[in-house]
Amino acid sequence: MSLAKQQDYFRGENPARDSAISPNAPEPQETYAYTLEEVQAILSLLPEPAATAFAVAAFMGLRHGEVQGLLWENFRDGEMYVSRSIWNGRVTDTKTRKGRAPVPVIRQLAERLEMHRLRCGNPKAGPIFANAVGKPLSLGSVVNRTILPALNHCETCHKPELDHDEDHEFKRDASRPEWHGWHAARRGLGSNLYRLGVPDMVIQRILRHANVSTTATYYIKTAADDVRNAMAKLENSIPVAKTKTLTDTFGTLNLDSTAVPSTVN
Repeated sequence: MSLAKQQDYFRGENPARDSAISPNAPEPQETYAYTLEEVQAILSLLPEPAATAFAVAAFMGLRHGEVQGLLWENFRDGEMYVSRSIWNGRVTDTKTRKGRAPVPVIRQLAERLEMHRLRCGNPKAGPIFANAVGKPLSLGSVVNRTILPALNHCETCHKPELDHDEDHEFKRDASRPEWHGWHAARRGLGSNLYRLGVPDMVIQRILRHANVSTTATYYIKTAADDVRNAMAKLENSIPVAKTKTLTDTFGTLNLDSTAVPSTVN
């Protein structure tokens, strides 16, 4: 509301200034971030072009609409210059000014993109992910038609859920990673970089956030193993205390520490 008043879109007092969140409101659900191991497993199961689209989200941290809006003109000199976003069929600018910053493309992803370009007829311009008529490919359709069938297989007959036999109950094969959405790949990049020791400020620049607090709060997920390793480091950093001579309440030297006292003080 303050910004709206500054831009002269609104005049008067904020009508929601006395609002508050109910103390009985449910807590927000915990968001998910793919681990590097999950990313590799998903890539091994997906066909093209879904695999390359997911690799862009996982190794560059682009948002769903930014992946859908990528152009071949954006990919040059080892970097991707994100210039637009497509959401519900509408083409818009990137979310923030920092969102227009170039993103480095790692070698493994660059190789995938070049192979994808060759499969598409080696185009120099136009959408990187295009449908049959050359328009931007709907990633929502990619999820429903390609990604979910590839990941959701029956544990018994090993068939996709859509082709499942009716003679037995479908039980998802738990050995295959679950789909948690495109944004889980963006969170995953932040978390995986953090696990590799990359500072918060650098991760902020890679994800193109306006504020590092957003990166630290929502895009860096600490795994249980990370917590255990951190506590192990603390444990190992504390000097071992010298063994003290055991004495009783009156300060009498107890040479036999295993002896059971006859009285309790």
